[in-house]
Amino acid sequence: MTSFSPDTPVQIVWFKRDLRLDDHAALMAAMGAGPVVPLYVVEPDYWKQPDMSARQHAFLGDSVIELADQLAAAGTPLVIRVGAVETVLEALRQTLGPFRLWSHEETGNGWTFARDRVVAAWARQAGVVWTELGQCGVERGATSRNGWARRWDSWMARPGTVRPERLSGPVVASDPWPSARQLGLAEDPCPQRQRGGRTAGLERLGSFLETRGAPYRKAMSSPGPGALHCSRLSPHIALGTLSLREIAQAGWSRQAGLAQQARSGPWAGSIKSFVSRLHWRDHFMQKLEDEPRLENTDMHPGLAGLRPDAPDPARLGAWSRGETGIPFVDACMRCLNETGWMNFRMRAMLVSFASYHLWQPWQASGTVLARKFTDYEPGIHWPQVQMQSGTTGVNAIRIYNPVKQGEDQDPDGAFTRRWLPELEAVPDRWLQQPWLWSGAGQVLGRIYPEPVIDLAEAARAAREAVFGRRREAGFRSASRDVLVRHGSRATPPGRRHARKKAASPPPANQMQLDL
Repeated sequence: MTSFSPDTPVQIVWFKRDLRLDDHAALMAAMGAGPVVPLYVVEPDYWKQPDMSARQHAFLGDSVIELADQLAAAGTPLVIRVGAVETVLEALRQTLGPFRLWSHEETGNGWTFARDRVVAAWARQAGVVWTELGQCGVERGATSRNGWARRWDSWMARPGTVRPERLSGPVVASDPWPSARQLGLAEDPCPQRQRGGRTAGLERLGSFLETRGAPYRKAMSSPGPGALHCSRLSPHIALGTLSLREIAQAGWSRQAGLAQQARSGPWAGSIKSFVSRLHWRDHFMQKLEDEPRLENTDMHPGLAGLRPDAPDPARLGAWSRGETGIPFVDACMRCLNETGWMNFRMRAMLVSFASYHLWQPWQASGTVLARKFTDYEPGIHWPQVQMQSGTTGVNAIRIYNPVKQGEDQDPDGAFTRRWLPELEAVPDRWLQQPWLWSGAGQVLGRIYPEPVIDLAEAARAAREAVFGRRREAGFRSASRDVLVRHGSRATPPGRRHARKKAASPPPANQMQLDL
């Protein structure tokens, strides 16, 4: 155990979306500077935000409790406080005296962005040095995307910090962990949600790389197979129970260890696709880091006001409950309601349906989905919602046909029937469009709703409105500006070289985008 003099200032490590001890640069730096007080702040005002939910709080609780156990075993209990961060820090300053504050950078929602500004102002006024360190390939203060992919590879290839065996620091009192009800969160049954915590995350990583992931590349497009064969690491990445770097390095190590005969089989393509999605995760995170307004404002100015400012409560409510009368949309939404997870293609379809067929503002439907996703990651969520809603001005317009998606991604109807048992009597041929079945009157309007819209007519009207805007003067010029700021760059030639140099996978005791 490192010894410090009584005059050595305390080092407070503020845990945010980094709920682990392994590969934790802020913790390691603090340990080298003095006695450590690990801190997690439950912020009531954060949980009042419209994109927060009880299912997210439950996953967080699992993760914080396990982190607290690990810190206690290392010698320094986690301090849990409830309140505004600047108020909590000021109270600790009155108790502990001068301290230095450490944390990782966070790309969260607009509320956390504003909160960090308040904390920074408090630190300046109080004379507290606050050091924020990066924990993934997202770059704070980046002025250009040129060379970003190369830097991402370089970051991921570096060895991460090791888990500290022992920690030392003063004992500080904690507040009780507040329940979802105490935080004012609405009742949110999610009986099949994933369990949080690093142990569960390591199990998901190991089982994916060794057994579940073989058919990943093919299975990830379908909601049924995808639930098993996608990694299911996304909530663990979102809250940082595992670091993106250790996941990437584990993937690269698995690639290197594949037997020669397996390199042409399903594993080779699956692991390659998986690791590429880790890269794309940070690519999308960088968009919101660079331009926080994307949570609320159309990326392309020429698409502002395209849809109504206020949502239609009846349409949005039917969509949220899985009662639109469009079977595959409803099955996917009911699955999401019960599990807190959905594969990427079906997330995109749900957004597309709300934005185009129902013609709802993406801010409203995006907020509904944010609450439902246990793995809600603002930096992925909002740029993706905009892309699937056609407001980036640079991506192709994707108006998903939910009937075709159902036929393609659920060809035997098993997924749809599981989540819509009221369609039991509908023949397979008509399952995805029961309104065409001669016996539709037995079901529609009785035990299952009539379609809320005409699919073809709604898609036609949406297409005309969007392309009408895209033909307006100045649209292309503004699109070029968006592309310069947020577009990806060509993969650098050194990328493969960087991956070959990746460190060994983490020892056994040590993610939207179909993670």
